[in-house]
Amino acid sequence: MPVLERSALADSPLADLHAIASELGIDGFRRLRKEELIDAIVARQGGTAAADGAAASEEDGPARPRRRRGGRGRARDRDREEDEREEPAKPAPRAKAEPMAEERPARRERDRERPERAKPARERGADREGGERSVEGVVELAENGSGFLRLGKDGTPSDDDVYVSAAQVRRCELVDGDRVGGPLRPPRRSERYPSLVRVDTINGRPADEVSDGVRFDELPAAFPTERFAFGGDDETIQVVEFLTPFGRGSRVTIAGGPHTGKSETLRRITQALAALGEGLETSVVLAGARPEEIAEWKANAPSGVELAAALSFAASSDAQGQAVERAIETGKRVAARGGHAVVLIDSLAAVPLAAARKALAAARRIPDGGSLTVVATAAGPLGGETTLVALDMALAGERRFPAVNLLASRTLRPELLVGEAGAQAIAEAVREQAG
Repeated sequence: MPVLERSALADSPLADLHAIASELGIDGFRRLRKEELIDAIVARQGGTAAADGAAASEEDGPARPRRRRGGRGRARDRDREEDEREEPAKPAPRAKAEPMAEERPARRERDRERPERAKPARERGADREGGERSVEGVVELAENGSGFLRLGKDGTPSDDDVYVSAAQVRRCELVDGDRVGGPLRPPRRSERYPSLVRVDTINGRPADEVSDGVRFDELPAAFPTERFAFGGDDETIQVVEFLTPFGRGSRVTIAGGPHTGKSETLRRITQALAALGEGLETSVVLAGARPEEIAEWKANAPSGVELAAALSFAASSDAQGQAVERAIETGKRVAARGGHAVVLIDSLAAVPLAAARKALAAARRIPDGGSLTVVATAAGPLGGETTLVALDMALAGERRFPAVNLLASRTLRPELLVGEAGAQAIAEAVREQAG
């Protein structure tokens, strides 16, 4: 292996320094910072480059003290360090020098004789093409925060998929279903998939433009005007649709005591939303659920509906709140980019009150943009709902389902969803029940 000067080592990415340290047999090199790793490599090579580096340092004068960074600076540094580990840039050219005396002749001979066909097919293709090759695919996120670009037309996993680092996912706020484009690098010796070097486009727009957009909480909110027209013969859905209507951007609470049918009502609404198939990103969060209910959801989840989290009542309230918050944040990103997301939560009674109100308040219709709809069960109204579906214990005790109490239920500005005639019909039904 040639003796490398300090300047050449300093210009090399961290992954290349790790490879050099491994060949030199340096113990514990992965725990060293970059400067410490360079010192160790120079020292192992015999100190020649170290002397050169020391002389240059003396000529330049004393090192300037490093300024302390605040929280944002440290966060950016962490992302850059992850990028160096997960998505290193092109290696810098190494300095030419005489070979080390201890380099093994057999290894040199084996490297010269290694046939081109021994390289992975994707790597050979990149060598022939030269430069960066760009791809575009649909993002599918993993539980650890990283993801893959699915390049096939049907979005199914394949050997041609491209790895996306967790740092890139966080920096660009990528969500499932985003169409992302950018250059890739071939897989290294220990990797199975090629990796995305950087994100250039998101859903056909420059990544910088999408990432630097207005924050979701600063976007304008408007009352929902597009009702979910479910249809079908399900009596529960018919009552909700015509007497307590809601639409894209609604904040909906299904409120009632134990055994009034809250979870069953939410389940039927989920099935009705899945049947619409109108470009909705629909996800469900089970918080404080019974183990049997979790098993049923996993076994019978409607097609196109994601079970974002499922925690039983044994989990802490903080864990329940975090699960709800993650699903809401994903829905926000979908809505901010012009999509339509629905998050269904069973139940907000399992999370701290502040977290429950924050989750419900996130729902909105963005004028000339996307929408986030939140439908959640709770023991009672949380305040701020645009639609409240109140279930009655007495009606449920008589097994009269759906046990909707129209006197306690309401939809704010129903005429925007069902017109003046529909709003009048709701008022007449309430008067009849009041009787």
